[in-house]
Amino acid sequence: MNILIMDINPLANPKGSKLVCEICQLPAFVQCKHCKLTYYCSLEHQKADWIGIHEKICDKLAFLRQATPFLPSKEERDKRQSQVQSMKIDLIEMSRTLAQKMLFEGKHELSVPAAMQSLRYSIEVYGVATIELVPSYLVLGEACVGLGKLTEAEDYLAKAQWTVLKTTDCPRAIKSKLNRNLGLLYAAKGDFQESLVNFADDIYHASEEFGTDSIRTSGGYFHMANVFFRQGKMEVADSLYRQVVNIWHDHLSDIIRKKVPSEEEAAKSRSRMIGPVKGLFEDISSGLDAAQDAEAIQILSSIYDIREHQISRQAQDLTRTCHAMAMLYFVLGEIKKAKEFGRKAIVASDQVKDDDLSKSLVEFMKLCERQGPSS
Repeated sequence: MNILIMDINPLANPKGSKLVCEICQLPAFVQCKHCKLTYYCSLEHQKADWIGIHEKICDKLAFLRQATPFLPSKEERDKRQSQVQSMKIDLIEMSRTLAQKMLFEGKHELSVPAAMQSLRYSIEVYGVATIELVPSYLVLGEACVGLGKLTEAEDYLAKAQWTVLKTTDCPRAIKSKLNRNLGLLYAAKGDFQESLVNFADDIYHASEEFGTDSIRTSGGYFHMANVFFRQGKMEVADSLYRQVVNIWHDHLSDIIRKKVPSEEEAAKSRSRMIGPVKGLFEDISSGLDAAQDAEAIQILSSIYDIREHQISRQAQDLTRTCHAMAMLYFVLGEIKKAKEFGRKAIVASDQVKDDDLSKSLVEFMKLCERQGPSS
């Protein structure tokens, strides 16, 4: 990690200028040496911002924050304005996705700088109190829940909720995410009943928007299951965990079925290739963005940990969970992990009398071998 920094000499600042920290808005004493337009109160905040987002957007910020050059024609001015607006929108989406990905990876503190960038430029592009700001408020609220800063989380979620309530045509996807984050907040406060109410609303809105068996709905089932798990209501929790695994299992199976060539097709492809074969499935992907990939890993890994350590676990549930994880890592290109969970699924399936399941696992392991060396 190469962080470019330089100290600021306050006496050299233009009269009346006020340099503030990118993270906390306190007086700044450190400057990014690369863009020379981003400031920090300390090396700690500079490091957090660099790791969280700045390294990826430093060049973009240099373009956005530099003084607007004199452009003689209206055509040139309009073109630059269009470039600036387009870059800001790209930055909003990229930083928000990165922040959400870090949340799913449990990196709550590192997600904050990226979330703040998405909020800052959302305000610039869309204005204050607009529905476009809500996704950034939700990410910041979720980060604060993860950090145990529940008062701050309530503030962000209150802003999001107020904006949603006053927006008559608010998309259900946003309503779903708002209820999910409120559910997480109430669960963190120990108010399980209110938490379950919000997760139920989350599932309702997601089901209306995407369908009851969509992977985008599965997160609501998962968090609801976690609440029942914490209450010791294992029968209900297991049923919901099973539904989550089935949704992801079917989604990933569908991807592989549609995109992976048959054994005969693979053999023909190899016969036409010259030189070493690096794998036949480079175009395989989960079809999701980085944040959704991270969510899938987080959800399935959590359920796997529960299934593996359950005293009264059902072999069918463990097998299907391992198979889903194996397929997930396969479409993510992590063949070594795909094989690892594929083998675990085969071991667990020894206790299951299901010939079709055993056959599908064997075929999946052959598929991994066809892909080439473990990554």
